[in-house]
Amino acid sequence: MMKEIIIKTANYITDYKVQIIFNDNKKRIIDFGKFLFSTDHPSFDKYRKINNFRKFKIEYGNIVWGKNWDLIFPINELYNGKIKH
Repeated sequence: MMKEIIIKTANYITDYKVQIIFNDNKKRIIDFGKFLFSTDHPSFDKYRKINNFRKFKIEYGNIVWGKNWDLIFPINELYNGKIKH
């Protein structure tokens, strides 16, 4: 049985790029900027400000933004390095 893939750590790199390290030690650098600027959803406006974007955290193996997980992405998309817009 395969182990569930979760995020161990995430480190801010630059702009909207974050290096994510998964529990199998795979590393990905994800550029969230394309997603944030390709949608005009008002709840994402504050995360287009770099100071707010940098306030992500890891909870239950996910990278999340906001107290109520305003922004969260499917683990498999992050693991494969492709976020759907």
